[in-house]
Amino acid sequence: MPESLRFYIGTYTDPIIFGTGQVFEGKGEGIYLLEMDLSSGALEIKHVFPNIVNPSYITFDPSYNFLYAVNELKEYQGKASGSVSAFSISQPDGVLTFINKQATSGTDPCHVTTNPQGNYLYVSNFMSGSVAVFPINPDGSLGQTSQFIQHSGSSIDPSRQQGPHAHALVFTPDGRFAFVPDLGLDKLMIYQSQQDPPMLVSSEPAFIKTIAGAGPRHCTFSPDCKYCYLINELDCTILTLAFDKDNGSFTELQRVSTLPEGVSCPGNSCADIHITPDGKFLYGSNRGHNSLAIYRVDRDYGMLDFMGCHPCGGAIPRSFEITPAGDYLLCANQDSDNIAVFRIDPDTGHLSEISEINIPTPVCIKTIK
Repeated sequence: MPESLRFYIGTYTDPIIFGTGQVFEGKGEGIYLLEMDLSSGALEIKHVFPNIVNPSYITFDPSYNFLYAVNELKEYQGKASGSVSAFSISQPDGVLTFINKQATSGTDPCHVTTNPQGNYLYVSNFMSGSVAVFPINPDGSLGQTSQFIQHSGSSIDPSRQQGPHAHALVFTPDGRFAFVPDLGLDKLMIYQSQQDPPMLVSSEPAFIKTIAGAGPRHCTFSPDCKYCYLINELDCTILTLAFDKDNGSFTELQRVSTLPEGVSCPGNSCADIHITPDGKFLYGSNRGHNSLAIYRVDRDYGMLDFMGCHPCGGAIPRSFEITPAGDYLLCANQDSDNIAVFRIDPDTGHLSEISEINIPTPVCIKTIK
């Protein structure tokens, strides 16, 4: 068993205008590398990689030899675009070395991932509502854009849904399907991953629609891939969706709140969602209520049983990560400049805070598994 785990933290380094219109002052220095002692849960900063502008969301290739970070910007090289940067990860110290950078052809890129094969990178541009695809070369560098998907449409919220806002892209483990929650359209877009030539094509059906004003943000699958859980930013709910592996379609089973019954928290919005590796518990983050919603998952039918909310250990829980063994949850609290570490009770899913560390304006946390 390993004695420690490494985590990389993406931060805001520069001012940014959110979709709400709020101007947020980033205080981070770039990407941070942390190490966690698995016996105590204590975190230690091992390296800081500076001069990376707004690396707000990060991911790895499947081999963990390379790290990719969006640069969340509204302008890059004089054009309405953000960018995405590639880095090599040295062994055994985890030091990052810059490789290259590409424009994302859309504004405020907020999410990045690879396909399961690790040969293509997918960036979701939030403000302009698009997805940019890049080939990954053998040396980890990014090629020119190979596909660009522009969403169109709107929904009912006049301040948040005047246009499309792609918030993430999630693959099924086998790589056959990809899904894009679009906050501006109130849709979870469904794509087939075509191999020859490699590209995403609209599936049939092309999307599943939420109720108006829900604002889909992120989704995650149960370990057996029978169920998908979609967290909605605007109406603070989670949808349980039965997933058909054959045709990529969904059937809505359940809609649950991320807040306790009877609790009103004006301005609360949801952010991240994750399920434990054993599929027993699901968590979602509340920004404003500043809590982590806890659910027990019915192993036979996928339904969620609300177990309560636990304080997130700070303010505005933007992102969180569950360790590979399912014993710890680490929460990146954007506005309180800290990472809080919680031990997960294996029987109840309840959380106990055991440590924290100060990191300025943390946005995304990812572990080397």
